[in-house]
Amino acid sequence: MTPAELKARRDAALGAGTALFYASPLHIVRGEGVMLYDADGRAYVDMYNNVPCVGHAHPRVQEAVSRQMGRLNVHSRYLHEDIVRLAERLTALHPSGMEAVIFSCSGSEANEIALRMARMATGRRGIVCAHGTYHGNTELVGSLTGRTPLEVSAEGACAFAWPDPYAPSSAGLSLEAQAQASLLSLEASLEALDASGHGLAALILCPIFANEGLPLIPEGYLADLAGRVRARGGLVIADEVQSGYGRTGRWWGYEGAGFTPDIVVTGKPMGAGVPLAATAASRALVEVFRARTRYFNTFSSSPLQAAAGLAVLDIIEDERLKENAAEVGAYLKDQLSSRLGGPVGAVLGHGLFIGVELLSSEGRPDPAFASRVVNRLKDRGFLANNAGFRGATLKLRPPLPFSHAHADAFLEAFDDSLAQSDGAR
Repeated sequence: MTPAELKARRDAALGAGTALFYASPLHIVRGEGVMLYDADGRAYVDMYNNVPCVGHAHPRVQEAVSRQMGRLNVHSRYLHEDIVRLAERLTALHPSGMEAVIFSCSGSEANEIALRMARMATGRRGIVCAHGTYHGNTELVGSLTGRTPLEVSAEGACAFAWPDPYAPSSAGLSLEAQAQASLLSLEASLEALDASGHGLAALILCPIFANEGLPLIPEGYLADLAGRVRARGGLVIADEVQSGYGRTGRWWGYEGAGFTPDIVVTGKPMGAGVPLAATAASRALVEVFRARTRYFNTFSSSPLQAAAGLAVLDIIEDERLKENAAEVGAYLKDQLSSRLGGPVGAVLGHGLFIGVELLSSEGRPDPAFASRVVNRLKDRGFLANNAGFRGATLKLRPPLPFSHAHADAFLEAFDDSLAQSDGAR
């Protein structure tokens, strides 16, 4: 069956309009390590998927999940030591005071829990987030998407402007001045929440602003954001679904960003494909939420989730994947930075989460050009995506075993794809 025939069946079975990558969608049938393989046996280096952060089809995850499925898998209303062990190991990776966990199945669910928890703890409803962000697709969490600064939604969501060098208001401003303007935008949004009657419950953000495009931010900026929110009685939620689990070369994105959150959300990479997410906070916050909601999720806190989650933590530690992300990521970022100029406007990011801003000949973000580069890279055997607020950031987020050899091969393909795409303008 050709990819076109399979897509036609997909549209009929799932409804036309479901998202697919690339101008000519791929039919991927197998993965191993950092590699993916299509139905014709062609190999691709995966530069994008962070669900299998320890590598596709890792044998230790396979063995742990298979063994647990052969023994027991039930809902969470029975005692099971592995579930407790997973929660204990997860909280031990955070500072003291973050002592308890609520497990769920997706980042959207985990963020929903975090927002509801903050509202219960503060007695207020207002949520402030970054303009252009994305935290999930439940009704509450989805209301954060597409917010315009100062606009308060019916759900009590309001956005602030992050330090965006391409915003008209940033023209001629230094990075530090952009950050100060962002802090003023935050203050204005907090005032708008107070004026609306919602008040402030929490700030939610990705510590590296992954969906915004991994912008440069000065030291102390996020600590200042957090301090201003706490001065008004709000809580700070770090959405680590993309930035956590060793992705930045540290366990958590907030570690390199200079602040400590009140609530941390994790998801995608936790179970290496087994649906698993978590909301971590103090026992006081968690127990208020549990008492008021009696939260129950049939598939969360299952022995199967625990088996996958523990295996992932073991692999990251035993194979030193966090350290590999820091080392190889620094190498790749340095090599890409040597290509600055012309269509390469900036090289951004942390560890093995790198963004390359691709610009038009006028020096503006160029999403059409970025899309062409992504498709050229696919043809060369490297899978990436263009993302960011303007869709012009080449998003590189490979599995954590990604090596120097993979990086060198990618750089060669990147140079070729950039030249071909630039010549097509």
